[in-house]
Amino acid sequence: MGGGPELPYRQKQMEPAASPNSNYHAVVDLGSNGIRCSISDLSAPTTRVIPTVHFRRVNISLYEAQLDPETGERIPIPKSVIDHVVSAILRFQIICVEIGVPPQNVRFIATEATRTAINSAAFTDAIREKTGITVEMLRKEEEGIIGAWGIASSFSHVEGLALDLGGGSMQITWIVSHAGDVQISPQGAVSFPYGAAALTQKLADLGRGKSKSEAKEAREEFRKEMARNFNEAFERLQIPESMMSRAREQGGFPLYLSGGGFRGWGYLLLYLHQTRGQNYPISIINGYTAPKKEFENTDVLEEVAREADEIFPSVPSVAFLVDVLAKSVPYGIKEAHFCQGGVREGVLFRQMPPVVRQRDPLEVATTLYARPSAQIIAALLLAALPRPGLGRSVPESITIHLIQAFANSLYVHSTMPKELSSTAALYSTSAGFLASTHGVPHSHRALLALLLQERYGGELPPRDVGYKGHMQGILTPEEVWWTRYLGKWGYVLGQLYPIGIINSSRPRIIPSARWVTGLGKKGKKDGLELKITVQKVEHDATHLKEELVHDTKKVIKVGKRKNWIGGEDGWGVKVVVAVVEEDLLPEP
Repeated sequence: MGGGPELPYRQKQMEPAASPNSNYHAVVDLGSNGIRCSISDLSAPTTRVIPTVHFRRVNISLYEAQLDPETGERIPIPKSVIDHVVSAILRFQIICVEIGVPPQNVRFIATEATRTAINSAAFTDAIREKTGITVEMLRKEEEGIIGAWGIASSFSHVEGLALDLGGGSMQITWIVSHAGDVQISPQGAVSFPYGAAALTQKLADLGRGKSKSEAKEAREEFRKEMARNFNEAFERLQIPESMMSRAREQGGFPLYLSGGGFRGWGYLLLYLHQTRGQNYPISIINGYTAPKKEFENTDVLEEVAREADEIFPSVPSVAFLVDVLAKSVPYGIKEAHFCQGGVREGVLFRQMPPVVRQRDPLEVATTLYARPSAQIIAALLLAALPRPGLGRSVPESITIHLIQAFANSLYVHSTMPKELSSTAALYSTSAGFLASTHGVPHSHRALLALLLQERYGGELPPRDVGYKGHMQGILTPEEVWWTRYLGKWGYVLGQLYPIGIINSSRPRIIPSARWVTGLGKKGKKDGLELKITVQKVEHDATHLKEELVHDTKKVIKVGKRKNWIGGEDGWGVKVVVAVVEEDLLPEP
């Protein structure tokens, strides 16, 4: 009897399907340019960042499928395309069963291309008959609302105009999202047939059979028509006066952009920043911000797009749209924020209770990596930040949530070799364990990455020094200095509590910080005093005070003028550290 060696894979029966998990939610987004099938995990405590369990994009353009390749006229969705879509959805349903998505948590959602199809009913009936699930058809106004909720999921705070550019349509509304409370225009969203694919087709039609001058005149008339429609939309949306006033004072509205068309424009900006000597360090579209001048520079972007035509085929039509939009937005455009949020993020974020929506994404994402005393460590980090005084204060971007995220992830790279930990920490938010976290602006990614890198002493191999400089370039010199100061304090705490466990009933240290004056050789300098009070011990076998005095030299060095951001004439603060012993224990 005997037998051969065990095969490295199973040839027996398939593994049984996973048990249903009520926290798993599946969404099929039947978009104009593609079919997006996703499974998300809404388990606590990471619900807010909508972790992705599975994602697959099926490259089927329902918009293009409805255009006759010879005449460009609208036709019904071909049966071959319907069969392809149904087949893709059936395969996705199998994956849902294998992963454990309950049937009641599976949703099929359709937008513009399905809603306006000549044979829309036949298409959705075919899906229902084969899958047993009814397609939810979003009205054009509701499509913009879902898009706005997707945008709200992409940032902790949003206030501005929300625009969603798909393949067949574009929606505009205003949005204010803060602490889990999301408000949009009482009119919902205004929808236009200006999707990237639709606009490409329209512009081609305007030039078909015409001379160059006639085509130019037709495009100009269409441009004026779009501008009138945008102006009417801004009137209908009833933008709050407070938002209008801020736009007037700040030089324009912040735009929050979602949908494949705008994401393509955002990727083009990133492509530009990474191929023309700027070396922008983060390649994540969600949370990327472009200033007005760069966002509106359609000539340069179209030129760059010609170099990568296969990657950005719809750029001319989006450029046309951006040009009209820039001249139509009241008081102009201040900046553009790009969002990954779409139908999946919108429908799932909308169903979360406000207490979940209000949580900070970076803090939520790092919760799984927190050591037992992460909250106490966060308090020790916060204690090293002085309250406003002597006309100075800590930047608003150094928030309690950022500090807690830093405390949560303080030990993630601590088991790595010394020559690796600092580098791994620097890349952690852009290509490491936090890279896929949803809802984090690039500036927040840069802040946490630099904090963590400094926590390991700040030493880097030569090849990564340049990358660190590019990451610092996202922030202000003041913010960069504070990442160095606070990161070095994190290093001290990591040395003091190497496994992240602190006995809170018998604190070993109490730090405090304040602004002081009278520093320097002539006593005319302002600066920061960090006082660390240590429990007095008659015979301290651990030499705690001596250890702190030694380790805090790194904190003091941050305040040396030669180490300021930008050199001796740059930005920095003189730092003095006092380590004192006192009896901190309560009387027995």
